[in-house]
Amino acid sequence: MQKLLKSKIEPRRAVASFRKRPAMPEGRGGKLRLDMNESMVGCSPRVRAALRGLKSEQLAMYPEKGTAAARFAPFFGVDPSELVLTAGIDDALRLTANAFLERGRSVLLVEPTFPMYRFYAELHEARIRTLRCAEGLQFPLQEVLRALRQNPTVFFLPNPNNPTGALLNKKTLAQILDAASRTLVVVDEAYFEFSGVTVLPWIRRRRNLVVTRTFSKAAGLAGLRIGCIFAHRELAAVFRSCQDPFPIGVAQLAAAETALRDAKFTRRAAGEIIRGRRILETGLTQLGVCVFPSAANFVLADFGKRGAHIIAALAREGILVRDQSQAIGRAGFVRITAGSPTQMHSFRSKLRKVMGS
Repeated sequence: MQKLLKSKIEPRRAVASFRKRPAMPEGRGGKLRLDMNESMVGCSPRVRAALRGLKSEQLAMYPEKGTAAARFAPFFGVDPSELVLTAGIDDALRLTANAFLERGRSVLLVEPTFPMYRFYAELHEARIRTLRCAEGLQFPLQEVLRALRQNPTVFFLPNPNNPTGALLNKKTLAQILDAASRTLVVVDEAYFEFSGVTVLPWIRRRRNLVVTRTFSKAAGLAGLRIGCIFAHRELAAVFRSCQDPFPIGVAQLAAAETALRDAKFTRRAAGEIIRGRRILETGLTQLGVCVFPSAANFVLADFGKRGAHIIAALAREGILVRDQSQAIGRAGFVRITAGSPTQMHSFRSKLRKVMGS
């Protein structure tokens, strides 16, 4: 018995061999938080009212996700059988890995990209083939098309990409899907409301296509964790078969449904952030900083050798931005979340002060 108590329980090899990842930021209260691509505008007042209006008996019972999907589906122009509600896009990626990845199967990534794709691939011991963006962080289309001929199991493709903000057009997306005859292509549309480009209507004729969306960005519900998977009904049924019985809480469902009904607010919020992004891009350019074109709610900037100094100096001014040097492979790259025009004018003033120091 004593020997058993002293024994060490080892984690799976895949867990033990994980790369060390940067910790998620803590202690961000009271600061201008331009480091996590959250909404700087917030959620609809109607959402807050809906949350306040939840009754005790609603909170005491498990939610019915099937009836929720039936209510949500018309807002996206899909059938309820083509929609799976998830606890944010991270949960959608976890479901994808649970359903399709294991040792011996493979994942294709184009980096730099959202690190959770690699996280779930490693956790499920899949082989990972990595392509790198070309010079100027251009998407390597021909390399991707060649790699797809090797029939990887899953290709994770954010559009727009995080952290670069780059957007692929529908012609390019069609080329990729045509080449991926035996590959599940997950098009992550987390920033759709800012880009306006979607392949969601293609799910009925492209049975290897999965589209993911989130309420964390334009709808301003990152703190509640809710998202969607869209796929052909047969594919969606696979996701449901390996999903938890009650993945989404009553509060999340109430907030998301209210956000869908208040689409006017979401459009207005996205428009305000896009205006803020343009102010941010113009301000950075005027300060001589290299800025990469973005179709998302953030901008990737190259501060060169002064990057670390800029990040630290902004933090002292109460402004948080995200260091992307490790992701890009060279020091100086910084991702900055776009806020409202007022917030971005304030940021420009602080950045000008910092860069002059």
